[in-house]
Amino acid sequence: MKFELVKLPYATDALEPVIGKKTIEYHHGKHLQGYVNNLNGLVQGTEFEHMDLETIVRKSDGAVFNNAGQTLNHTLYFTQFSPAGGGKPSGKLAGAIDAAWGSFEHFQKEFEAAGVGLFGSGWVWLAADEDGKLSITREANAGNPVTKGLKPLLGFDVWEHAYYLDYQNLRGDHLKALWKIIDWKEVESRY
Repeated sequence: MKFELVKLPYATDALEPVIGKKTIEYHHGKHLQGYVNNLNGLVQGTEFEHMDLETIVRKSDGAVFNNAGQTLNHTLYFTQFSPAGGGKPSGKLAGAIDAAWGSFEHFQKEFEAAGVGLFGSGWVWLAADEDGKLSITREANAGNPVTKGLKPLLGFDVWEHAYYLDYQNLRGDHLKALWKIIDWKEVESRY
């Protein structure tokens, strides 16, 4: 299976001012493209060559895991945004968030705190178990909740390349701003 760079569902400048055009061009066009290219080279002729991305993430380690994890993570990340995004989730996801955290606002605070509190590079995820119970996970580097048997629904990238051009070292400000561009219909479709 040959992996390809996910197409953005918006123009590279459409998420401004939350995420700038230059950040999208570097983050998507260079970083993610690099992970995709590396993954294709690494899996060729191996047991992973014909596996889907999530299976590779669950079964691999080392360089294959890092590049597969980052390809999966960034694919979910870039497709969860919309220039018309923001607001709050609805339906079953909203009910599950309220059940787990008491309110959407409490969930947001805990999610942001998890992202700010992650030392170094990685991801903060809203994930669901097979029964639909939600949790917030913090994953270092290329980590993804699928390695724990969970389904990733929403992920915030806390690697500096995701926000440094727009926010310098203000990770918390970046995380707080991302809520304005979340496409809740996309996130809800993953639940």
